[in-house]
Amino acid sequence: MSERVIADFVGRFYLTDMDRSEPVRGRIMLSPKRLVLAGEDDKVTIPMGAMFDVSVGHVPPEMRGFFSDTVTIAYNTDSGRRMAVVEGDGDTIEKFATVLFKAHLNGREVTVEHPARRGGRVVDSPAKQARLTVNDGTLSFDSGDGSFTIDLATVTNFEKERRTLGGESRPALSVSHVPRTTSLVSVVALSSDRVMNLLGRYLRLEYSDIVESLSDVSLSDEEVQVLLAIYSAGEGVDPLEVVAADASQTTMVLNGLREKELVVDGDEGTELTPKGRVVVNSRLEEVNN
Repeated sequence: MSERVIADFVGRFYLTDMDRSEPVRGRIMLSPKRLVLAGEDDKVTIPMGAMFDVSVGHVPPEMRGFFSDTVTIAYNTDSGRRMAVVEGDGDTIEKFATVLFKAHLNGREVTVEHPARRGGRVVDSPAKQARLTVNDGTLSFDSGDGSFTIDLATVTNFEKERRTLGGESRPALSVSHVPRTTSLVSVVALSSDRVMNLLGRYLRLEYSDIVESLSDVSLSDEEVQVLLAIYSAGEGVDPLEVVAADASQTTMVLNGLREKELVVDGDEGTELTPKGRVVVNSRLEEVNN
């Protein structure tokens, strides 16, 4: 591979049109232009532009007995659609997935409306062209005359839709988030359904771990009140000073929230964890709508 290599490791892979039923061990190399899977007897090159879906952890049913930590890539060929399943150790495959999404998404030109809604009300924000950057749980948009960032820990919902922007119907992603105390909806549109699908996959990957970890968390009214108080007063403030309740009771509630990994004691005081922010943002979204 003559171009710049951004991922290179030894793992196992399986192609849906291989003349064998088991995965093969080989070298996995990724550049900004293509993915190369090279085994002793099997080799395939997948252009980045041919990939239309990337799924982390999903394995075709017939291969589930062979794989553990995986990235599955769906792509188009002249003969139809194909799938490649790539396996590595947990840390390696996680890094590979991140690099793969960044290679598809970073630098993409998008059309954004920010915000399209504020606190449930439609805002007449102009549609702007911007460059997208995904990094460390954030989506950043640079329009030249300004920029903004969406922290995925503040996202409460996102969904695909079609929007008419600049007189053209485009695939778009509507992202609901609460960066401070007011819920916002930002709309991100691309000209490519393929890239929009990959952006949606990236968001689900980054967001699903937090949401999944909260699925079994139950909260009392007192716990919700303490979380909201920390959020409203500003992280680092002593909750005992802002919660209108008995100090000993508030201390017990805080201990429960620490056990649930919703708050943590930082250098400047009690702070919300990313899980805690999702809980608070979801509550604020319910109130604002």
